[in-house]
Order: sequence, then structure tokens, then C-alpha cells
Amino acid sequence: MIKTRLGNIKIQLYNDTPQHRASFIFLVKMGYFDTTCFYRVVPDFIIQGGESERLDTQRYKARYERYKISPEFRENRKHKYGAVALARDWKDNPGKKSTAFEFYIVQNRKGAHHLDGEHTVFGEVISGFETIDKIVNLEAGNDEWPLNDVFMKIEVIN
Repeated sequence: MIKTRLGNIKIQLYNDTPQHRASFIFLVKMGYFDTTCFYRVVPDFIIQGGESERLDTQRYKARYERYKISPEFRENRKHKYGAVALARDWKDNPGKKSTAFEFYIVQNRKGAHHLDGEHTVFGEVISGFETIDKIVNLEAGNDEWPLNDVFMKIEVIN
């Protein structure tokens, strides 16, 4: 469950992407995401979280050496509306490895299928779509960072 000042988003993680799932749960349990916010909002595309300007966020990344995860592309896991995937560096990353620390949620109701086979989809939203819409519609700067941060607290619910 992702809790924000604008509402909650409940996501379900997939079992067939075990490295991405395990990494996300690990960082949740370590408290990493509780130091971060949704830092990128692109209407009719995505909301992206897992970054902040807080020193704690950078300490976590340094502690875990900014590790990367090998892709776990699955034919049945597409960038549909509500898909949850990890971001990745596009430059100098021929193996398309994911960054463990930044995730995004597809907000476009038609999906973002141009990203299929480029990023690993490891979960999906099962409730809280109205919260995603509230976040994506926030006023943002030219860098797509909302003018008023939307920090998160994430907890694992079995």
C-alpha cells in the first residue's frame, strides 16, 4: 500500500518477476521509499516515484550501491493502465537493467505499450486510480517535478 497526502494506492506484485518483486519488498521493508516522493508527473502517461532531495534518500542509494536488476520481461506483462514498473537508465545500459530505486505507474488509460520490452512490469494497481489522477494533475515545473512534493509511505500487506 502506497500512502500519500492525496490518497492511497494499493498495488499487487507479480510472482513471475521474482527479482523485481524481492527488490521492491526489500527496499520497502528497509524504509527507503518512505524517504521519497513522486517526483515526475506526466499527464496521460505516468507518475514516477522513488526519488527526493532528502539526504536520507541519497544515503540509502549509497548504502546499497545503486544496484541494478536484470530484466524480467514477460509476454503477459504489458504496460497497461495501472501497470507498475521499474525505471532504468537509457544510456550505457545495453542489458536494459532496472534501477531498483525508482518506479512508475502507467496513468494513461490506453497504456504505454511503447515501453513493453523496455522496462520490467512487476505489478499493477488494484485500487487508488483516483489518487494517481490527483498526483498526475498537480502543477509541475519544466522538469515534471510537482511544485508541492507528494511524499509516500509504503507498507507490505500480505
